[in-house]
Amino acid sequence: MRTLVLGGIRSGKSQWAETAIAHTAGDTAPVRYLATGPAADSDPAWADRVGAHQRRRPAHWLTVETRDLAADLGETPDTATLVDDIGGWLTETMDRTGAWTGAPVDREIDGLVHAVDAFTAPLFLVSPEVGLTVVPATEAGRRFADDLGTVNQRLAAVCDRVVLVVAGQPLTVKEPS
Repeated sequence: MRTLVLGGIRSGKSQWAETAIAHTAGDTAPVRYLATGPAADSDPAWADRVGAHQRRRPAHWLTVETRDLAADLGETPDTATLVDDIGGWLTETMDRTGAWTGAPVDREIDGLVHAVDAFTAPLFLVSPEVGLTVVPATEAGRRFADDLGTVNQRLAAVCDRVVLVVAGQPLTVKEPS
């Protein structure tokens, strides 16, 4: 089952996804944790956030820091996997492709959606939900929000389940058919 977990910043979406995949895969089963965010080298506040995520993970989970999410999903489609998060992946993708100034990211989004659609083990994708905050004041910010909205919609279409986490509470948006 592929599950897209959406929520606002600090909504509890990552923690909910971690608990859900542990329950789905089994508390002692191997889980790959694909971390898409930037390294926490120079920003102490970011380092604190990353550290909190790391401390919550069971010791037997394998953490992979990735920039090529589609390829990493394709390497082991039969191992339970949690991706945290799609917003981090999109930021890195936009940096790499020059999308902040107008270059398209359609090819990269297509690759990610294809990899998710082909995934056979339990998969949880954590992503920030667009539209739960102010409209970005900059062109680059609006590009990010627009592209993230597109990614979330396309992932929701190929996922079996979509959950919106608000204040730590999960709301089911889409159930398996």
